[in-house]
Amino acid sequence: MKPTMIPASLGSGLALTVALLYLGVLVALPLAVVFIEAFARGGSAYLAALADPDARSALRLTLLVASVTVPMNLVFGVTASWAIAKFEFRGKNMLITLIDLPFAVSPVISGLIYVLVFGARGWLGPWLIAHNIHIIFAVPGIILATTFVTFPFVARELIPLMQAQGTEEEQTAISLGASGWQAFRHVTLPNIRWGLLYGVLLCNARAMGEFGAVSVVSGHIRGLTNTLPLHIEILHNEYNPVAAFSCASLLALLALITLIAKTILERHHPELRTGLARRT
Repeated sequence: MKPTMIPASLGSGLALTVALLYLGVLVALPLAVVFIEAFARGGSAYLAALADPDARSALRLTLLVASVTVPMNLVFGVTASWAIAKFEFRGKNMLITLIDLPFAVSPVISGLIYVLVFGARGWLGPWLIAHNIHIIFAVPGIILATTFVTFPFVARELIPLMQAQGTEEEQTAISLGASGWQAFRHVTLPNIRWGLLYGVLLCNARAMGEFGAVSVVSGHIRGLTNTLPLHIEILHNEYNPVAAFSCASLLALLALITLIAKTILERHHPELRTGLARRT
Protein backbone atom coordinates (compact mmCIF):
# COMPACT_ATOMS: atom_id res chain seq x y z
CA MET A 1 0.00 0.00 0.00
CA LYS A 2 1.51 3.30 -1.09
CA PRO A 3 1.92 6.02 1.55
CA THR A 4 -0.43 8.97 1.25
CA MET A 5 1.37 12.04 -0.09
CA ILE A 6 0.49 15.53 1.08
CA PRO A 7 -0.47 17.77 -1.85
CA ALA A 8 2.18 20.34 -2.69
CA SER A 9 -0.20 23.25 -2.22
CA LEU A 10 -1.32 21.99 1.19
CA GLY A 11 2.24 21.36 2.37
CA SER A 12 3.52 24.73 1.22
CA GLY A 13 0.51 26.51 2.73
CA LEU A 14 0.97 24.78 6.07
CA ALA A 15 4.69 25.57 6.12
CA LEU A 16 4.00 29.20 5.25
CA THR A 17 1.38 29.49 7.98
CA VAL A 18 3.71 28.03 10.61
CA ALA A 19 6.55 30.34 9.51
CA LEU A 20 4.32 33.43 9.59
CA LEU A 21 2.97 32.55 13.04
CA TYR A 22 6.49 31.96 14.31
CA LEU A 23 7.77 35.26 12.94
CA GLY A 24 4.67 37.09 14.11
CA VAL A 25 5.05 35.95 17.71
CA LEU A 26 8.84 36.26 17.98
CA VAL A 27 9.55 39.25 15.72
CA ALA A 28 6.57 41.33 14.63
CA LEU A 29 4.71 41.34 17.95
CA PRO A 30 7.69 42.46 20.11
CA LEU A 31 8.55 45.12 17.54
CA ALA A 32 4.98 46.43 17.58
CA VAL A 33 4.97 46.44 21.41
CA VAL A 34 8.07 48.64 21.43
CA PHE A 35 6.32 51.41 19.49
CA ILE A 36 2.98 50.96 21.29
CA GLU A 37 4.62 51.32 24.70
CA ALA A 38 6.80 54.21 23.49
CA PHE A 39 3.69 56.24 22.62
CA ALA A 40 1.57 54.94 25.51
CA ARG A 41 1.49 58.39 27.13
CA GLY A 42 1.36 60.39 23.94
CA GLY A 43 3.82 62.10 21.67
CA SER A 44 4.84 64.71 24.24
CA ALA A 45 6.06 62.05 26.69
CA TYR A 46 7.86 60.32 23.83
CA LEU A 47 9.69 63.47 22.78
CA ALA A 48 10.45 64.36 26.41
CA ALA A 49 12.11 60.97 26.92
CA LEU A 50 14.29 61.48 23.84
CA ALA A 51 15.11 65.06 24.87
CA ASP A 52 16.45 63.94 28.25
CA PRO A 53 20.14 64.93 28.57
CA ASP A 54 21.19 61.38 29.47
CA ALA A 55 19.32 59.97 26.47
CA ARG A 56 20.94 62.49 24.13
CA SER A 57 24.35 61.74 25.62
CA ALA A 58 23.78 58.00 25.11
CA LEU A 59 22.69 58.58 21.52
CA ARG A 60 25.73 60.76 20.79
CA LEU A 61 28.08 58.15 22.25
CA THR A 62 26.38 55.38 20.26
CA LEU A 63 26.80 57.35 17.03
CA LEU A 64 30.41 58.18 17.93
CA VAL A 65 31.28 54.54 18.58
CA ALA A 66 29.64 53.45 15.32
CA SER A 67 31.33 56.24 13.34
CA VAL A 68 34.74 55.01 14.56
CA THR A 69 34.29 51.23 14.54
CA VAL A 70 32.56 50.89 11.18
CA PRO A 71 35.30 52.66 9.13
CA MET A 72 37.98 50.71 11.02
CA ASN A 73 36.24 47.43 10.26
CA LEU A 74 35.69 48.51 6.68
CA VAL A 75 39.41 49.06 6.14
CA PHE A 76 40.33 45.84 7.94
CA GLY A 77 37.64 43.83 6.16
CA VAL A 78 38.62 44.97 2.68
CA THR A 79 42.34 44.50 3.34
CA ALA A 80 41.98 41.07 4.96
CA SER A 81 39.53 39.86 2.31
CA TRP A 82 41.77 40.99 -0.53
CA ALA A 83 44.78 39.24 0.99
CA ILE A 84 42.88 36.01 1.70
CA ALA A 85 41.02 35.79 -1.60
CA LYS A 86 43.72 36.97 -4.00
CA PHE A 87 46.99 35.67 -2.50
CA GLU A 88 48.51 32.54 -0.99
CA PHE A 89 50.64 33.00 2.12
CA ARG A 90 51.65 31.18 5.27
CA GLY A 91 49.16 31.63 8.09
CA LYS A 92 46.19 32.19 5.80
CA ASN A 93 43.98 29.65 7.58
CA MET A 94 44.98 31.11 10.94
CA LEU A 95 43.91 34.57 9.77
CA ILE A 96 40.51 33.20 8.69
CA THR A 97 40.12 31.53 12.08
CA LEU A 98 40.93 34.75 13.91
CA ILE A 99 38.36 36.63 11.83
CA ASP A 100 35.71 34.12 12.94
CA LEU A 101 36.77 34.34 16.59
CA PRO A 102 34.20 36.99 17.69
CA PHE A 103 31.42 34.73 16.39
CA ALA A 104 32.57 31.98 18.76
CA VAL A 105 33.40 34.08 21.83
CA SER A 106 30.63 35.50 24.01
CA PRO A 107 30.54 39.33 23.92
CA VAL A 108 30.66 39.35 27.71
CA ILE A 109 33.87 37.29 27.65
CA SER A 110 35.43 39.60 25.07
CA GLY A 111 34.64 42.59 27.28
CA LEU A 112 36.13 40.81 30.29
CA ILE A 113 39.33 40.17 28.32
CA TYR A 114 39.77 43.92 27.83
CA VAL A 115 39.21 44.48 31.54
CA LEU A 116 41.89 41.90 32.36
CA VAL A 117 44.32 43.58 29.96
CA PHE A 118 43.59 47.28 30.45
CA GLY A 119 41.84 47.39 33.83
CA ALA A 120 43.36 48.87 36.97
CA ARG A 121 44.58 45.43 38.05
CA GLY A 122 45.17 44.14 34.54
CA TRP A 123 48.40 43.49 32.69
CA LEU A 124 48.76 47.05 31.43
CA GLY A 125 46.61 48.75 34.06
CA PRO A 126 49.36 50.13 36.33
CA TRP A 127 51.29 51.55 33.36
CA LEU A 128 48.14 53.18 31.94
CA ILE A 129 47.27 54.70 35.31
CA ALA A 130 50.81 56.03 35.70
CA HIS A 131 50.52 57.78 32.33
CA ASN A 132 46.94 58.99 32.98
CA ILE A 133 45.52 56.93 30.10
CA HIS A 134 41.94 55.75 30.59
CA ILE A 135 40.61 52.85 28.53
CA ILE A 136 38.33 50.82 30.76
CA PHE A 137 35.26 52.74 31.98
CA ALA A 138 35.96 55.27 29.23
CA VAL A 139 35.13 55.79 25.56
CA PRO A 140 38.30 54.06 24.20
CA GLY A 141 37.34 50.83 25.94
CA ILE A 142 33.84 50.96 24.46
CA ILE A 143 35.30 51.50 20.99
CA LEU A 144 37.76 48.61 21.42
CA ALA A 145 35.09 46.20 22.65
CA THR A 146 32.67 47.17 19.88
CA THR A 147 35.38 46.87 17.25
CA PHE A 148 36.24 43.35 18.40
CA VAL A 149 32.63 42.21 18.31
CA THR A 150 31.91 43.68 14.87
CA PHE A 151 35.11 43.25 12.87
CA PRO A 152 34.12 39.95 11.16
CA PHE A 153 31.03 41.36 9.45
CA VAL A 154 32.64 43.16 6.52
CA ALA A 155 35.36 40.55 5.98
CA ARG A 156 32.92 37.65 6.11
CA GLU A 157 30.78 39.25 3.40
CA LEU A 158 33.71 39.96 1.11
CA ILE A 159 35.93 36.87 1.39
CA PRO A 160 33.61 34.42 -0.45
CA LEU A 161 32.60 37.12 -2.92
CA MET A 162 36.22 37.82 -3.88
CA GLN A 163 37.05 34.11 -3.98
CA ALA A 164 34.18 33.49 -6.39
CA GLN A 165 35.36 36.29 -8.67
CA GLY A 166 38.87 34.86 -8.95
CA THR A 167 41.99 36.78 -9.91
CA GLU A 168 41.79 36.79 -13.71
CA GLU A 169 40.59 40.38 -14.07
CA GLU A 170 43.25 41.74 -11.70
CA GLN A 171 45.97 39.76 -13.47
CA THR A 172 44.80 41.11 -16.83
CA ALA A 173 44.88 44.69 -15.52
CA ILE A 174 48.40 44.23 -14.12
CA SER A 175 49.60 42.65 -17.36
CA LEU A 176 48.37 45.77 -19.18
CA GLY A 177 50.52 47.98 -16.96
CA ALA A 178 48.29 48.78 -14.00
CA SER A 179 49.82 48.89 -10.53
CA GLY A 180 48.43 46.79 -7.68
CA TRP A 181 46.59 49.80 -6.27
CA GLN A 182 45.12 50.68 -9.67
CA ALA A 183 43.97 47.10 -10.19
CA PHE A 184 42.29 47.13 -6.81
CA ARG A 185 40.64 50.52 -7.28
CA HIS A 186 39.42 50.04 -10.86
CA VAL A 187 38.75 46.27 -10.93
CA THR A 188 38.36 44.73 -7.49
CA LEU A 189 36.51 47.54 -5.70
CA PRO A 190 33.74 48.00 -8.33
CA ASN A 191 33.12 44.25 -8.28
CA ILE A 192 32.65 44.11 -4.50
CA ARG A 193 30.91 47.42 -3.86
CA TRP A 194 27.47 45.93 -3.16
CA GLY A 195 28.83 43.19 -0.93
CA LEU A 196 30.87 45.84 0.85
CA LEU A 197 27.79 47.99 1.43
CA TYR A 198 25.93 44.91 2.67
CA GLY A 199 28.66 44.17 5.20
CA VAL A 200 28.82 47.79 6.34
CA LEU A 201 25.07 47.81 6.99
CA LEU A 202 25.28 44.72 9.18
CA CYS A 203 28.38 45.99 10.94
CA ASN A 204 26.75 49.34 11.71
CA ALA A 205 23.58 47.73 13.04
CA ARG A 206 25.56 45.45 15.36
CA ALA A 207 27.83 48.30 16.51
CA MET A 208 24.90 50.50 17.51
CA GLY A 209 23.03 47.69 19.22
CA GLU A 210 25.93 45.96 21.01
CA PHE A 211 25.24 45.41 24.70
CA GLY A 212 27.27 42.58 26.27
CA ALA A 213 30.86 43.63 25.63
CA VAL A 214 30.09 47.33 26.08
CA SER A 215 28.31 46.64 29.37
CA VAL A 216 31.46 45.06 30.82
CA VAL A 217 33.91 47.82 29.86
CA SER A 218 31.72 50.93 30.16
CA GLY A 219 31.20 51.18 33.91
CA HIS A 220 27.61 52.39 33.29
CA ILE A 221 28.51 56.01 34.04
CA ARG A 222 25.40 57.98 33.26
CA GLY A 223 25.93 60.76 30.76
CA LEU A 224 29.51 59.65 30.05
CA THR A 225 29.90 55.97 29.13
CA ASN A 226 26.35 54.78 28.60
CA THR A 227 25.47 53.89 25.03
CA LEU A 228 21.83 53.71 24.00
CA PRO A 229 21.37 50.00 24.83
CA LEU A 230 22.88 50.55 28.30
CA HIS A 231 20.70 53.61 28.86
CA ILE A 232 17.62 51.55 27.97
CA GLU A 233 18.61 48.94 30.54
CA ILE A 234 18.96 51.61 33.25
CA LEU A 235 15.55 53.10 32.42
CA HIS A 236 13.99 49.65 32.54
CA ASN A 237 15.57 48.91 35.91
CA GLU A 238 14.23 52.22 37.20
CA TYR A 239 10.68 51.23 36.19
CA ASN A 240 10.45 53.94 33.58
CA PRO A 241 8.90 51.96 30.70
CA VAL A 242 7.85 54.89 28.53
CA ALA A 243 11.36 56.36 28.43
CA ALA A 244 12.90 52.90 27.98
CA PHE A 245 10.64 52.01 25.07
CA SER A 246 11.05 55.48 23.56
CA CYS A 247 14.82 55.02 23.38
CA ALA A 248 14.36 51.41 22.26
CA SER A 249 12.25 52.66 19.35
CA LEU A 250 15.34 54.41 17.96
CA LEU A 251 17.20 51.10 17.84
CA ALA A 252 14.11 49.44 16.37
CA LEU A 253 14.00 52.08 13.63
CA LEU A 254 17.65 51.37 12.90
CA ALA A 255 16.83 47.68 12.59
CA LEU A 256 13.97 48.39 10.21
CA ILE A 257 16.07 50.71 8.06
CA THR A 258 18.84 48.11 7.95
CA LEU A 259 16.33 45.42 7.00
CA ILE A 260 14.84 47.54 4.21
CA ALA A 261 18.29 48.40 2.83
CA LYS A 262 19.31 44.72 3.09
CA THR A 263 16.18 43.64 1.21
CA ILE A 264 16.79 46.18 -1.56
CA LEU A 265 20.38 45.00 -1.97
CA GLU A 266 19.31 41.35 -2.07
CA ARG A 267 16.63 42.09 -4.65
CA HIS A 268 19.08 43.74 -7.03
CA HIS A 269 21.98 41.38 -6.25
CA PRO A 270 20.72 37.80 -5.88
CA GLU A 271 24.19 36.49 -4.98
CA LEU A 272 23.79 38.16 -1.59
CA ARG A 273 20.43 36.52 -1.00
CA THR A 274 21.59 33.05 -1.98
CA GLY A 275 24.30 33.19 0.64
CA LEU A 276 27.34 33.68 -1.60
CA ALA A 277 28.59 36.37 0.75
CA ARG A 278 28.33 34.03 3.74
CA ARG A 279 29.97 30.84 2.54
CA THR A 280 33.60 30.01 3.16
